[in-house]
Amino acid sequence: MAVVSEKGAARVNPSVPVPSLPPSERPPPDPAPAPPAGRIHVAAEGFSVFYADVEAVRSVTLAIPQGRVTAIIGPSGCGKSTLLRAINRMNDLIPGCRVSGRLTLDGEDVYGPQIDVTALRQRVGMVFQKPNPFPKSVFDNVAFGPRIHGIRGRSQLEAVVERSLRRAALWGEVQDRLHENALGLSGGQQQRLCIARALAVQPELLLMDEPTSALDPIAASRIEDLIDELRGEYTVIIVTHNMQQAARVSDLTAFMYMGELVEFDATSRLFTSPAQARTQDYITGRFG
Repeated sequence: MAVVSEKGAARVNPSVPVPSLPPSERPPPDPAPAPPAGRIHVAAEGFSVFYADVEAVRSVTLAIPQGRVTAIIGPSGCGKSTLLRAINRMNDLIPGCRVSGRLTLDGEDVYGPQIDVTALRQRVGMVFQKPNPFPKSVFDNVAFGPRIHGIRGRSQLEAVVERSLRRAALWGEVQDRLHENALGLSGGQQQRLCIARALAVQPELLLMDEPTSALDPIAASRIEDLIDELRGEYTVIIVTHNMQQAARVSDLTAFMYMGELVEFDATSRLFTSPAQARTQDYITGRFG
């Protein structure tokens, strides 16, 4: 059984015996429970993603409230990142990728014919596993998106850059280095710069795909603190392999396994009293 410490980190009880049946042989789960009430920002209804004939995400249904932090956990290859990338249609860039069902942002079908994908990606920011700053100055990295969207005045750009770097908790460290190459920053600073770059276009939703996995513990802690600061102002969805991190930073947690959404609930309940046997097995380290 997993317990949660005062800081919210899940701990595994090594004395729990290994189950007689492997998770793959267990019956399918009941429908995932609804999350706490709130205005729904992102919703999936029977949503699937296929790579050619492979169904990577299988008929997922869930509703994510606005202004909350939602973590998606599960073993490698379970469809976490595929589901995340589907929200801003990054999977469109993969040959043979197709979807079925509905995925909505504020009630509007993300895959509907009326959707302007460029405008969608302005509304939905993305931060990747490995920091990927452009080989430009710190200033030009953050100003890149606003310039694309028509902001040209120097004073306007300076205001946007400062505001975004402050929101990413980076301004104090780089305010004297704005015109230096961003590749000279540390890994943790580069990741916060990428977050500032995403925030500069004023998205509604911020997607984070393993944002701390390439960072040292101190830099990872700074990113987690930042996620906590963004809570409420932004809807944040984070994919993570680190269950302790999910317990620390998220309000809601979705557990995925082999493309299925097994369970979706408040983080405190999912880690202390999961409703599904497969969730219990995963968070106690029996597989994955």
